[in-house]
Amino acid sequence: MARTGIWGKLALVRLLERMPAWVRIALSIASIVLGAVIVIRPTTALDVLALLLGGGMVLTGILSATGRVDEGEGRWRGVLSIGWIVLGVFVLAWPGLTVRAVAIITGVLLLVNGAAGVGTALLKDRGWDDRIADAAFGVTGLIFGVLALVWPDITLLVVAVVFGGSLIIRGIVDLWGAWARTRRRRREEKGAPEASVPKRRWGRAAIAIVSVTATVAFALLTAPLREGSTVVDDFYAAPRSIPHEPGRLIRAEPFTRDVPDKAVAWRILYTTTGVDGRVRAASGLVVVPEGAKPGERWPVIDWNHSTTGFAEHCAPSLQARPFWSAGLYPIKKVLTEGWAIVMTDYIGLGTAGPHPYLFGEASAYASLDAVRAAREIDEAQLSSSTVIWGHSQGGAAALWAGALARSYAPEVWVRAVAAFAPASDPTALVDHVGDVQGGLVFASYAFAAFSDIYPDITYPRYIRPGMQPVLKAMSERCLTDPSMALSVLAVLGTSADPDLFSTNPAYGPLGTRLRENSSPTSLGPPLFLGQGGSDSIVPQTMQDGYVTRVCADAQRLEYRRYAGYEHAQVMETYSPMVADAIAWTHARFDGESANAECSITDVPR
Repeated sequence: MARTGIWGKLALVRLLERMPAWVRIALSIASIVLGAVIVIRPTTALDVLALLLGGGMVLTGILSATGRVDEGEGRWRGVLSIGWIVLGVFVLAWPGLTVRAVAIITGVLLLVNGAAGVGTALLKDRGWDDRIADAAFGVTGLIFGVLALVWPDITLLVVAVVFGGSLIIRGIVDLWGAWARTRRRRREEKGAPEASVPKRRWGRAAIAIVSVTATVAFALLTAPLREGSTVVDDFYAAPRSIPHEPGRLIRAEPFTRDVPDKAVAWRILYTTTGVDGRVRAASGLVVVPEGAKPGERWPVIDWNHSTTGFAEHCAPSLQARPFWSAGLYPIKKVLTEGWAIVMTDYIGLGTAGPHPYLFGEASAYASLDAVRAAREIDEAQLSSSTVIWGHSQGGAAALWAGALARSYAPEVWVRAVAAFAPASDPTALVDHVGDVQGGLVFASYAFAAFSDIYPDITYPRYIRPGMQPVLKAMSERCLTDPSMALSVLAVLGTSADPDLFSTNPAYGPLGTRLRENSSPTSLGPPLFLGQGGSDSIVPQTMQDGYVTRVCADAQRLEYRRYAGYEHAQVMETYSPMVADAIAWTHARFDGESANAECSITDVPR
């Protein structure tokens, strides 16, 4: 076919067209190999991934320029080829600077490429084999482009999968074309008839149909990752006028979702003290056993939940299984003991944020104020006698609440504190994020909180450029969100990366704020501390260091280490720690004196 228009005017394209056949075959194989590497290992180091994508873009442009071109295609194929090459060179030259933009640009180019393919199928004087092939390849490109742009977050990780797939398809098609041209040339040399040409071309159409089928299947299989998260309803929106003092009930309504039999529950909105010292709104749940006798009041377990996320929709009270997401697995055992449960969501989960994740004082205030506000529900019949419980993030909140209760909320009679695998040393947790299972996810929540609340703590100051968009995207997902699978994928991929931080988090304003939120070592009320010996999130060695400081302060402590138990496993109903904690709590409610010393016990599996 004659070459006209823009195609004929592009010297680079003409140069590429004159490449020897063996070079085209080598480039096709390179495209397949490179695409396979990107698809199979989309979680390679993100900086390296940007380089792979840049090289793939250049390769796409070259293969587009050297492919079979009909006259009607000449007006756009050259421009697209040059566009891919220019973008690829740009990404290769400045991968750190384009990590945010390359995903969007690649998605747009895939859409344009796909639309051009569909348009080519509509040109005149084309056989049905070519029309079907071009339309199928075009639809494949459109689907890839849409996937790159509409996933929960636009990252290089997502683009790696769709762009890697397009490279594989591009290479297979061009390799097929090179093989077909070689066969045709040999037939012509032997004087063979042309009857086999249509059969040859239907092979390209078959490849195109397979590609679009695989792409549609991929889109359908990954659809759950794009499902919506929980929705924050009007209950959590505080009215314009709220009580001026913390610990007051704003509103309460009956709550039935996942509430155990023979129990009654309410969700509450109440006032508390924020990081800035101002009165803020927080939400929570109150659960009591049925059948309280007149004048009888339930002792209170003030539950501080483990990590659920940083975003507003991550409140446990919003989830389909609120108590499971809050880590309170033995809720039925607690209610069977005749105890009520008051569970805060903390500020910023459910209510307006930001959520002060790992902030000791604000978390303690939300915990204690939930108990004060819940006592305004007359039907709940709550006693002032309270034992504070908490796990992980909530374990640290429980430690802070126990230390601040006497000065902040003296009307809450805190008999004791039970902290289970508490995040007692946020500095150590953040500093060793690479050594902690899933540490990157928790680091994303922590950094989102500290950077939102303190303007001198910024992503550019502490986080490597290639990791900034990944960390921000992670912080927007709850642990129960379907899209959390993307965070898991990113965690696996960054395991081979350099450190998350470009600046040591122990220094500067971040280090100062982290140290300010280390758990207090002198609480006042007796303390039960349970720790899994195989905990991969809050390691036992880290907890041992905290316990050493607690014992040095002469705090009444019963520290029990449960051999073989993981971080969340210690809270399972079968865990010996649950039975120990219930027995220990019973003794406190019954008025028995706790040990006046610091004791450490290893519990075998």
